[in-house]
Amino acid sequence: MMSMKTAYRAGWLIDGSGAPAVKDRIIVVQDGRVLRICGPDDPHVAGLNAVDWSDCTVFPALIDSHVHLVMSGTTDPSTRKNQLNNTYAQRRKIIAAHLQQHLAHGVLAVRDGGDHNGDVLQYKLDPSNGSTLSVTVHAPGRARRAQGRYGKLIGIEVAQGESLAQSFFKKESRRDHLKIVNSGLNSLTQFGVESPPQFDGMELQRLVAEARNRGLTIMVHANGSLPVKLAVDAGCNSIEHGFFMGRDNMLRMVDSGATWVPTAVTMKAYSDYLEKQGHRSDPSFAEVSRQNLEHQLEQIAIARELGVTLALGTDAGSPGVHHGSSVKMELMLFVTAGFAVEEAVRCASRNGALLMGLSDRGEIAPGMWADFLAVRTLPAGLPEAIDRIVHRLVAGQLLDSTD
Repeated sequence: MMSMKTAYRAGWLIDGSGAPAVKDRIIVVQDGRVLRICGPDDPHVAGLNAVDWSDCTVFPALIDSHVHLVMSGTTDPSTRKNQLNNTYAQRRKIIAAHLQQHLAHGVLAVRDGGDHNGDVLQYKLDPSNGSTLSVTVHAPGRARRAQGRYGKLIGIEVAQGESLAQSFFKKESRRDHLKIVNSGLNSLTQFGVESPPQFDGMELQRLVAEARNRGLTIMVHANGSLPVKLAVDAGCNSIEHGFFMGRDNMLRMVDSGATWVPTAVTMKAYSDYLEKQGHRSDPSFAEVSRQNLEHQLEQIAIARELGVTLALGTDAGSPGVHHGSSVKMELMLFVTAGFAVEEAVRCASRNGALLMGLSDRGEIAPGMWADFLAVRTLPAGLPEAIDRIVHRLVAGQLLDSTD
C-alpha cells in the first residue's frame, strides 16, 4: 500500500544545485523523500491539495561543514576558559544546546573539527543522546598536531617516535573523518604572516593511504602556501580556512577534487570584536583582521572563477562565531565575494552534503530526502532573510511553522 503524497507550492525554488531560482514550483513528497518537482498545471499533481507556501522562497536545509560543538562563540575570556575545564557532563549539555541552535537556524548537518577530549564523538556515539540528534553530526574525535605546535584546543600531539598514521590508528575508533592541524593561526599583529607546516608530505601521504583503506576522509587545518600545498598534494579531502594559500594551490585543488572550507566569518567576527574593544586593544589588531578578511574574500572570488569546490563552514565556537546564526554571515560573505545567492546556497547545502558523504541530502530533487526550509522573501532577499525561517521540513515531516 502506497503512503500518502504531500505537495508544497513554493513561490520560488532554490534547489541547491546552484541553478537560478525557479518561480512557482510544486514539490511532491512521499515517504520522506522528494518524489517530483513540477509546475502547478502538471497532471501529476491533479487532485493534490498543495500546502501553500507561494509567498515563500524554498531552499534546502543547510549544512555547516566546520564547527566545534563543545565550544561556544562567546568572547568572554573567563567563560571560554571554563567551558574547556568543566566536566564532560557539563560539556554534554553545551553540545546539546549548540545542536539546538543549529536546528533553529535550519542547519540539519554539521561537520565537527575536533576537540581536545574527543567529547563530540563521545556524545554522538552515546545511545542515550539518540533522540536529541535531529542534526546529523560527523565528528573526528581528537585532531592531531605536531609536538609543541598550535592545536591544543582541538586535539592532541603526535607522540614522540610515532608516525601520524600510527597516532590515529594504534587503536580502533568509530570516528567519521580525521582532522589534522598542519599550520598555525593567522597573525592578528602582522598581515600575511605564514607559519611553517606541522607535517611533511611523506607523513601526510602515508596517512592518506591508511585512511582510504578504512574509508575515512581527512580535513586539514592549513593556512599559507606550503601547508596547503603539502595537504592537497598528499590527497587530503578538504582544506579548512586556507588563508593566504594562493592561486596555485587553488589550481591544485581543482585537479585533485579537494574541497575548500574558507571560514571567512572568523575574521569578520575578530574585526567586529576588536573594533568594539576600542582603547582596550591595539587598533592595529582590528586593521589586520580586516585585511585578512578582505584577502580571504579575494581568494574566494578567485576560487569561484577557477572552479574550486567550496563548502560553507563557519568555525562556530571560535570567538564571536555563534552556532547556527553565523551561517547567515558566511553566506553573505560568499555573496560579497561574487557568488550568486543560488551558488552560495549550494555551498551551504549540496557541497557540504557531498563533503560529508551524504549523497541523498543537500538538494531538492527527486529521490533526495525532503529536508527544506521556507522564508517569506523573494530569492534576492537571501541570505539576509535566512534567519527568519517560517517552515522547516525534515525527512518529509513538518518540524515547525510560524505565521
